[in-house]
Amino acid sequence: MSAHEKAMSDTIEEDSQRLCELEVLAENGNGHIRDPSPVEQRSETNVVHHHRVITETPENKAGLWNIRAVRFLLLWYFFSGCTLFLNKYILSFMRGDPMILGICQMFMTTLCGCIQMYYPCGMYKPVQRLVRPPGFYRHMVLVGCTRFVTVVLGLVSLKYIAVSFTETIKSSAPIFTVLISKIVLGEHTGLYVNLSLVPVMSGLALCSANELSFNTQGFLSAMATNITECLQNVLSKMLISGDKFKYTPAELQFYTSMAAMVVLIPGSWILVDLSNVQTPSDIYLWAALLFNGLLFHFQSITAYVLMDYISPVTHSVANTAKRAFLIWLSVLLFGNPVTILSAVGTCTVILGVLLYNKAQEIDSSYRRLPVRHASRGMRSL
Repeated sequence: MSAHEKAMSDTIEEDSQRLCELEVLAENGNGHIRDPSPVEQRSETNVVHHHRVITETPENKAGLWNIRAVRFLLLWYFFSGCTLFLNKYILSFMRGDPMILGICQMFMTTLCGCIQMYYPCGMYKPVQRLVRPPGFYRHMVLVGCTRFVTVVLGLVSLKYIAVSFTETIKSSAPIFTVLISKIVLGEHTGLYVNLSLVPVMSGLALCSANELSFNTQGFLSAMATNITECLQNVLSKMLISGDKFKYTPAELQFYTSMAAMVVLIPGSWILVDLSNVQTPSDIYLWAALLFNGLLFHFQSITAYVLMDYISPVTHSVANTAKRAFLIWLSVLLFGNPVTILSAVGTCTVILGVLLYNKAQEIDSSYRRLPVRHASRGMRSL
């Protein structure tokens, strides 16, 4: 056999082996459809490089230092503010019903999430699935139920306590996120990061301390809402940044919203007195409800996209800063009186966020030190 024929035979054998490996990967349930074109590239040294459909890029590890993450953070802030103020306008001025508003929001997130699975609008790279991953339905139902519980308990808390007190209770979200991240993800948080959470939480509490109201049932509902929302964020981070299988933001939005709708509609039928629910007859109210649902969809999906870049704790701190920003924006729009405590609280939140970013940088440098020493020791050997 000539050298050319031997090289051709080796190439055919290697290609057959790679095809077998791809078939095994598909049978193991990674669920990715490979393009008909070759998925391996040969370098000049004839080394085969295997490419995964979804990879962990350096951009994902850069956190908020990545310009793309900052862009989605600002979009998240923008859509959150629009949704919040339109919620207030619909409920206060258009006499809309909170339950119908919640159902419209979940309906629009389901519909728009389905559309964005095929048209991602530049938010992520589309991926075709051959099969669903193991535990798919369990994951979707679990996250969907946390979304349902968050909506229902949030409505209960707003029935008994003021919105400002609800925001004050939610200022404890970072500490719950730290605990849940450690339990669920095994994510370790350094001492400096934990200490930096104190001014963030206390600052937001000061922002609304002048309007405190207390009710046991409302307090417990708001606290439970806070915990379930933190759990939802941690679970979403686990699914959207998994090592073996990564869900896209649109997939997470669609399937969890659909699971929440399945639980929300019968739950509303049982828990809500339908005789007191006012069905909107004004076409302008229906238009406002649907537009509000569209804004809520973009608020949710930009939050999911952002989760791929930052940790759950960073997401929680950014959410706390967003609440402080929206409180002051509402002061400017609605002319609410500003107290000294509110001003001090806002400045404390901003300072806490800056300290958190610096603490993350310090803790990350400490975590890299043992790795550097170990690598130097290996080189000395």
